Amino acid sequence: MDDKNISQAVIARLPRYYRYLGDLKDNGIERISSQDLSKLMKVTASQIRQDFNNFGGFGQQGYGYNVEYLYDEIAKILGLNEKHNLVIIGAGNLGQALANYMNFERRGFIVKGIFDNNQAICGKVVRGISVQHVDGLEKFIRKNDVDIAVLTIPKEGAVKTAEVLAKCGVKAIWNFAHVDLNVPADIVVENVHLSDSLMKLSYGIVNGSVE
Repeated sequence: MDDKNISQAVIARLPRYYRYLGDLKDNGIERISSQDLSKLMKVTASQIRQDFNNFGGFGQQGYGYNVEYLYDEIAKILGLNEKHNLVIIGAGNLGQALANYMNFERRGFIVKGIFDNNQAICGKVVRGISVQHVDGLEKFIRKNDVDIAVLTIPKEGAVKTAEVLAKCGVKAIWNFAHVDLNVPADIVVENVHLSDSLMKLSYGIVNGSVE
């Protein structure tokens, strides 16, 4: 892949391509044209070709795309051929639900630890992992080579926690706290504001569509 900037819109579509190709592979489909993939995904064939051309193309004229090969190549682009250790900070309902989501491990995301500042929760076992107090977070991250931190805590504590995570060398933060984090530019942040998604749904109900 060329060392050039890929648009966020293209990057955002890659997981969707990966999911559809995985379904095709599971159903025994060996190859697919951009036109047929377009019909499945409701993305224009031209857009699909443009997206894949950012990474080398992958297709053959008159043949289309080899499903398994394209699936594997997108996995490599997304880094899914590697293992990523993560910790969950916040062992409430959302944190526990994420810890119990088995698809993480299938995708190479390994939950190494769960943390909370509530002593009443500490010691509770969630999917074989004992919840620890956040006082031990920094030491744990350094010892276990943690790449990703998942924040499912109130916004009041998220900013301070993000500062600790940056100091510990965490490479990425999956942020469910309803606050934008100010972290160094080399830390990747993916914000998931659940209420924002509901407001988009509300807009779609009122206006008849959602982008």
